Amino acid sequence: MTTAPATVGRERRTSDVVVIGAGPAGLMAARTAKAQGLSVTVLEARRRVGGRTWNGLVEGTDGKDHFIEIGGQWISPDQTRLISLVEELGLPTFSRFREGRNVYVDPRGERHVYDGLDFPVAEKTDREMDRLIAKIDELTAEIDAAAPWEHPRAAELDKISFRHWLEQQSDDPEAIDNVSIYIASGMLTKPSHTFSMLQALLMAASAGSFRNLVDEDFILDKRVEGGMQSVSLAMAAELGDDVVLGQPVRTLRWAEPDPTTADEKNGVAADVRNGVAHDGAAGDVVALTDDYEVHARYAVLAVPPNLYSRISFEPPMPREQQIAHQHISMGLVIKVHAVYETPFWREEGLSGTCFGGGRLVQELYDNTNRGANDAGGEPGVEDTCGTMVGFVSDVYAEQMWALPEEERKAAILGAMAEYLGPRTLEPIAFFLSDMAAEEWTRGAYATSYDLGGLSRWGHLQNRPTGPIHYACSDIAAEGYQHVDGAIRMGEAAALAIAERDATDAGKMRSISGRIVTGFGTSALVVVPATSSRCSSAASGTGMPR
Repeated sequence: MTTAPATVGRERRTSDVVVIGAGPAGLMAARTAKAQGLSVTVLEARRRVGGRTWNGLVEGTDGKDHFIEIGGQWISPDQTRLISLVEELGLPTFSRFREGRNVYVDPRGERHVYDGLDFPVAEKTDREMDRLIAKIDELTAEIDAAAPWEHPRAAELDKISFRHWLEQQSDDPEAIDNVSIYIASGMLTKPSHTFSMLQALLMAASAGSFRNLVDEDFILDKRVEGGMQSVSLAMAAELGDDVVLGQPVRTLRWAEPDPTTADEKNGVAADVRNGVAHDGAAGDVVALTDDYEVHARYAVLAVPPNLYSRISFEPPMPREQQIAHQHISMGLVIKVHAVYETPFWREEGLSGTCFGGGRLVQELYDNTNRGANDAGGEPGVEDTCGTMVGFVSDVYAEQMWALPEEERKAAILGAMAEYLGPRTLEPIAFFLSDMAAEEWTRGAYATSYDLGGLSRWGHLQNRPTGPIHYACSDIAAEGYQHVDGAIRMGEAAALAIAERDATDAGKMRSISGRIVTGFGTSALVVVPATSSRCSSAASGTGMPR
């Protein structure tokens, strides 16, 4: 793995595949492509791998650095591709602490300590929540997570917001708030009136059911010792100098436009707006960074869709892609990390799991670390300090970022104290993850469509554009919005490229040595029997929640 030097000219590299983005999706794409016999170059804008997974440190009042996971971190039992990769890489995992009683703060601000999964709400509200969950699961069972736009009622479900749909089903505001939290603030990190019922159903279908999202013991099950970024770090170590850091791709040349699409009368250059031959065909690709010029036959765009516009495409992408990308956006969430001398809540028989629909901090979890990490620690040994992680979502996050730092800290800790008491107000370390201000993310946890966008444009998101394939958790079916989805999409993109490559090679072999006639003249066309692949210009060597 190399960090690119500042050079006057561009260093030229040649590979079969250029991968843009060294998060889990991009690194998995590169890893899989290499296993298929293809050469790769991975270009990453940041000076680190991992994308939206990010191991970090925060200095405490005790003078020590404490480990935090700034980005995504959890693994659920249904995320089988991620689980198998973690095992393959030899990374140990551990279960989230959840022994003891949970805490619920109701809309009136009253605190309730309870056992099990069911919130301590009024019987009527409890029945309403169960009924709403059942109705959502009925619809979820009808949805194909890989193609929700194909549902017979897709357009109808995509026109109505998740909030409006819930309000059509129930007149209990507390039930509605408590049900919506699992997708709105908990996943899409947007107010429930800003995204569609179809988008909510996709989120539920990607996890197997809405009940899986409701069950925090399921969706927030395990963590990787040393942090989730370790997955990307391990893959990047395998790839070595094929990964180049600190190199944002400025321009991607991907096709030769059909000259007949030019409009000389109005001064419009030829482009691919009419779906010309190169839109859907492999071809020459050139990725330009400040310091590198990478020539390839295929590209994997492994960044979230809201960042596609950071790249200048030559020629421009087809019109439908141009429009679709303008209707995909990230949510906004603050991931709160508070480190304490001890996990004091355990002394009080509490699990650290807390909920409050409509509260400033709507979720809290015991996030105490285990194992070796950037701050030290021993393999398999739990940190003596206790860590809580909480989430401030959508409009509440906007309100918090508008406050001066000390007011913001006091407000958030005060909201956490509603659940765990006055000791919560005195952490030894405090950190707020701000992925929205991170240049190469610009939001969290993942992208989603405007109302009506998923049914209209969703079918485009995984369809290759010429030699460009797409891979990220934002466009996944299984594992949507999670690292598991990123791994699946990276692998799928690389395998699709390998299949295209093999098909092209087979076509070449099929005409090798044949007599080809045309225009009355016989000619012998000799094509090598093996696929002609490009090699790296470098001698032998060449990545929520």
